[in-house]
Amino acid sequence: MRLLSLLALLAFPALALAQKDAAIKSAAAHADVNWPAALKIWNWAEPGYQEKKSAEELAAIAEKAGFKVTKGVAKIPTAFTAEFGSGKPVIGILGEFDALPELSQEAVPFRSPRKDGNGYGHACGHHLFGTASLAASIAIAEQIKAGKLKGTIRFYMCPAEEGGAAKVFMTRAGLFDDCDTVLHWHPGARNSAGDASCLARIAVKFRFHGTPAHAAGSPEKGRSALDALVLTMHGVELLREHTPDGTRLHHTVTSGGGAANVVPEFAEGFFYVRHPKADVVQKLYPRVLKCAQAGALATETKLEVAYLGGTMEILPNDTLAQVAKKNLTALNDLKYDDTETKFALRLRETFPDKAPPLEEIERVFDVSGKSSGGSTDVGDVSWVVPVVGFGTACWVPGTPGHSWQAVACGGTTIAKKGMNLAARTLAATAYDLFTDADLRAAAKAELTKRLDGRKYAAMLEKDQPPPLDYRDSKRKSGE
Repeated sequence: MRLLSLLALLAFPALALAQKDAAIKSAAAHADVNWPAALKIWNWAEPGYQEKKSAEELAAIAEKAGFKVTKGVAKIPTAFTAEFGSGKPVIGILGEFDALPELSQEAVPFRSPRKDGNGYGHACGHHLFGTASLAASIAIAEQIKAGKLKGTIRFYMCPAEEGGAAKVFMTRAGLFDDCDTVLHWHPGARNSAGDASCLARIAVKFRFHGTPAHAAGSPEKGRSALDALVLTMHGVELLREHTPDGTRLHHTVTSGGGAANVVPEFAEGFFYVRHPKADVVQKLYPRVLKCAQAGALATETKLEVAYLGGTMEILPNDTLAQVAKKNLTALNDLKYDDTETKFALRLRETFPDKAPPLEEIERVFDVSGKSSGGSTDVGDVSWVVPVVGFGTACWVPGTPGHSWQAVACGGTTIAKKGMNLAARTLAATAYDLFTDADLRAAAKAELTKRLDGRKYAAMLEKDQPPPLDYRDSKRKSGE
């Protein structure tokens, strides 16, 4: 009897390893099968909160796989959850699918905007993000259906990460409250893992309403909305000198008038306030607002403030980061074939700086203790549930994010390979979380320690609805 028990104990690790390997292989297969869906989303390149076709595409794949799909969550038409299984643990996997403006690009290694597009491009790889995450979720669901795993896998389709902060509204709605852990990943120019954080951020649009007039014939009768915006931007530029280290202030003109001989009646600017700590961002925002108020006062125009909300910094979780890093390192098999190498070498000629060697894709970089330098609404999720993320090389090494080069890579097999690696790593990490209660408990304990008694509070105005029209750059009040 003792011998049989010993043999059973010895056999269990081998069986568990085989089941985990099956989940990994399934994720790879689904990622390959769903590559055409990723290309569709890449071609559609839909803006934040307008990802209607992309949402339908991924929801249909989830429904076909047997998931219970709930659409329109958190009062967001293009947000949905897809769930399989029942009971604890509940493991969530995040997905994204919005594109960026003015970055339309063909899948070629030289600048060539698409002639049939809408001007947007997937310069952050979100067409890969959602597809790979769904592939991993389906692979885990198959293990649950086969009785190999117990619990619930939940896929979250999260719109408008690029400035629209959908996950903040989803977090406020309690959609993550019952999760034990949540996984995410992001496309990039290299493979990376570790307990990294990001910058907290507040986004706002300042809209100025003035009085039109003939700029030459009767300029004294006009009150320029554009002048108000220019003064606001100048004020923000001067403010930079008097902000804490690590502060980032960005702005762009989204509407500034139509004719040089007409005093602009309407102008709009899009502003970001960033810092590694959310409490600092909240203190900086009123100072930026004063710059806009000053611009309106000086020009005798009316200021309209469209507050889009804020995102928290990520609370990293080293317990989970080490697991994801181990899986990513073990599964990384990225190599370029001849066609991909030619594409990469040609693309590198367009980089402003010397690019790292192509062989860098064979490495996994440890980003523990670092900041991504950007912002993400994943940060809000990390304040209510243990979260882990990683990156895979979906772009040529050295490719800057939010660039046409990133869009170009996204339509090639270079991106497909990185997406497949992400799906496998997600499935492997999710499997570890399903089968190791101690790991889940340790991750939760680490989150409690990092919170240090702080309570999550979304950086939103009371009852603020999701800014579903935030990509409409010329909307005027009342229209």
